[in-house]
Amino acid sequence: MFAPRLFSGQTCIVTGGGSGIGLATAKELGGLGANVAICGRNPDKLAAAHAELLAHGLDDAAVFSCVCDIREPDQVAAFVGHVLERFGAIDVLVNNAGGQFPSPAAQMSPRGFEAVVRNNLSGTFFMTRETATRAMIPQKSGRIVMVTATVVRGFPGMAHTGAARAGVENLTASLAVEWATHGLRVNCVAPGNNIRSSGTAQYGEGLLEATRRATPLKRLGTVDEVARVIVFLASRQNDFITGSVVRVDGGQALWGDMWLIEEPEALMQPET
Repeated sequence: MFAPRLFSGQTCIVTGGGSGIGLATAKELGGLGANVAICGRNPDKLAAAHAELLAHGLDDAAVFSCVCDIREPDQVAAFVGHVLERFGAIDVLVNNAGGQFPSPAAQMSPRGFEAVVRNNLSGTFFMTRETATRAMIPQKSGRIVMVTATVVRGFPGMAHTGAARAGVENLTASLAVEWATHGLRVNCVAPGNNIRSSGTAQYGEGLLEATRRATPLKRLGTVDEVARVIVFLASRQNDFITGSVVRVDGGQALWGDMWLIEEPEALMQPET
């Protein structure tokens, strides 16, 4: 399915492309022949990611990186304009940029709540609308993939990002219907908090081990495993999936505490 040159002649934007899932996705898309445009807020991180893409085998002419704060509509408009000027079209948008901080809701300030919503929901809409109206809708084709988080249950300690991510999932469904007539496919990939990435690293090994134990597959996921799902949804191999949310979480969202799943070592013990 991921044939060589699958994305040949296509231009793909990956927001938050400086590290983690975003960088892994940019590498995968570039390795399949795409022109890749990445953006983020940290210039040093972007420069390092640009260099890593080149080291991964991408041609310098096929890589564009630019500082852009997706929370600022003017910066979003400028970035999209630069990409169109450089490559002439935009075929894929991967909305990966986002961020949050852990806090009990009762201790969350209005400002802190708004900051996370602006980052994860408003910024996603600004980039999506700008890209769609200036490139995808006029050309009657495009693939948009939102990257959120698994929020099918409550998200204690993360009420701000839980609300924002749920908003992105509904935005995905709404745009999938509105923009179907223009030939666009709009989907969402929802990684669990059991993906080992730069985003989850800030929470420490203790929490990651707890999420591993709470995962039916009994291991952590990788950014490459998430990237492969994103790339499929962004490709023309996906032609009849739109408005969907695909969880990449090893079954974590499905499992409560009522059914015991033993550790692999215990499962392998011989009967006595």
